[in-house]
This record gives sequence, structure tokens and C-alpha cells, in this order.
Amino acid sequence: MKTILVAGGVSLLLALLGTPLAIKIFSRRGYGQLIREEGPAAHVTKRGTPTMGGTVIVFASVVGYFVGNVATGQVPSVSGLLVIQQRFADGYDITPADSHLSFLRDFGPTLGLAPFVLWIVFLIAGTSNAVNLTDGLDGLATGSACLVLAAYVLIGNWQLRNDCTSFLAPRCYIVRDPLDLAVVAAAVLAACFGFLWWNAPPARIFMGDTGSLALGGVLAGLAVCTKTQLLLAILGGLFVVIAMSVIIQVGSFKMTGRRVFRMAPLQHHFELKGWAETTIVIRFWLISGLFVALGLGIFYVEWMPR
Repeated sequence: MKTILVAGGVSLLLALLGTPLAIKIFSRRGYGQLIREEGPAAHVTKRGTPTMGGTVIVFASVVGYFVGNVATGQVPSVSGLLVIQQRFADGYDITPADSHLSFLRDFGPTLGLAPFVLWIVFLIAGTSNAVNLTDGLDGLATGSACLVLAAYVLIGNWQLRNDCTSFLAPRCYIVRDPLDLAVVAAAVLAACFGFLWWNAPPARIFMGDTGSLALGGVLAGLAVCTKTQLLLAILGGLFVVIAMSVIIQVGSFKMTGRRVFRMAPLQHHFELKGWAETTIVIRFWLISGLFVALGLGIFYVEWMPR
């Protein structure tokens, strides 16, 4: 728990204090946001807002993670570094990932190495692009990612307390390094939280592709290493809905020549309907929170008395 708190605290301070510096540097170098002409008219005022703020999140997360481990005498683990390979077994022969699908834990037959690698590539690409599509309004992707990352802090802690290597029971978890996975989630969560102070409407900086793609990769990595791959689709339900809105829009237009939404991704549809940006962001945060609550409820329900 100390490692989680130290890692989170360092990441939070670095993001909170480092983002203003990044704003000045990126502004001087002209790293401003480009606005599409076909986008909502209200976005014209965002032209020139510094982007690439995701570099702050990545830097703060990495430093916070390592400082948290060093300060508390912990050794960074393979799982914590999100190295997804079927190698690196620990003393209990538990690897960061294995060739199974997972929901609350592994299930079903072994997929084999090649199909499993393809599945992981699809999971990472899908999650990264879904977060990237969500990053269209001030604070929307950052705040939603914070909620999902908070869920993984709780999941990592719960798996630690019910780890099969120390608590052999029918429902224990065969997960390598659950504490370190919680530390990773806490470090990234805190970095996003600090960045959100400057990214909230009206945003003074955008995370850009650097941040959104990295966040998606982290979420996918956490899902694989905690063996909750399919549960991620519920925890990150808002990302799934927004990605599906793009798929539906493109598919409908190609097949029928008609658009289902006024504009995709979904958040822009509501902008064109006249909703204020802050209204959309807050309501979508609430929807994201409901998905996270549902996902955590499902995760914990198997431990309820029967």
C-alpha cells in the first residue's frame, strides 16, 4: 500500500506541476492543435491550444512508478513493466500472461501462442484507438481513463489479498505481481488526475495521440496481466460505445449512403444537437462511472455468499 501511495503521490505532483511547463514549451515551439473544418464550429476557438500533453502523463507515470518502488524497497516486476510474454515465470511458475482468454480469471482451452498473440494485438489496438476516439472534448478521455484506472487499483489490491500463492482457496487468483500492477495503475491514475487539472474544460493543453494511445495500451496491458481481458470491455464501456458509434456511422454510410449520427464519434453528435461541451463531458463521465461500477460489481459478485 505504501508503494501505491508513494507512486501515486509522485506522479500526481509531477503531472500537476509539470503540465504548466509543458504548456509553455509546446506553445513556444508551435505544437498547437489543428481543427478540422468539418468539425463542430465551437472547436474553432481551440485552434492553437498546445497538444502532445500525453508526454507529461507518460513521464510522470514512469517516474512515479520507479520512485514508488525504490522508496519502499520494492523491485520493479516484469508484470509491472507490462512486458507481455509467456516467459518470465516466477518462483511459482506463474507468468504475466498465458494463452487463455480471461474475464474474471482465465477460462476455456489454451489458444496457442500465435492466436493469443493476435488476440493481444487486437486488444491493444482496439483499446488504444477507442481511447483515441474518445479524446475529442476537453477532459473527456482523461477523466474517463481515471475511473477505469481506479478500478484496476482496486482489482490489483483484491487479487493481492486473495493470491493463490498465499491464500489457497477455490476462488483465489493465479496472477503474477498483483501489487505491482496496482502500483502501475495508481501511478498512471495520479498522472492523469494531475494532468486533468489543466485539461478540464476549458483545456489549456490536450493529451494528443501520444497520451490517448499510451493510455489505451496501459489499460490493455493491465487487463491482460490481471487476467480480466473481456472485463475491460465493461470497465471501459464508454470507450467501447464511442468506438462503436464510429463503426456504425462508417458502416451505415458505406452501405446505405446515410448517416446514423450527425457526426461521429458520438460526443460530436451531441455537440451538433446543441449540448454544451461541459454538459457532454460530465454526463459521459457519469456513464463511464456507471460502467466501472458495473464491472467492479461483476468482479466482486463471485465472492458474495451463496
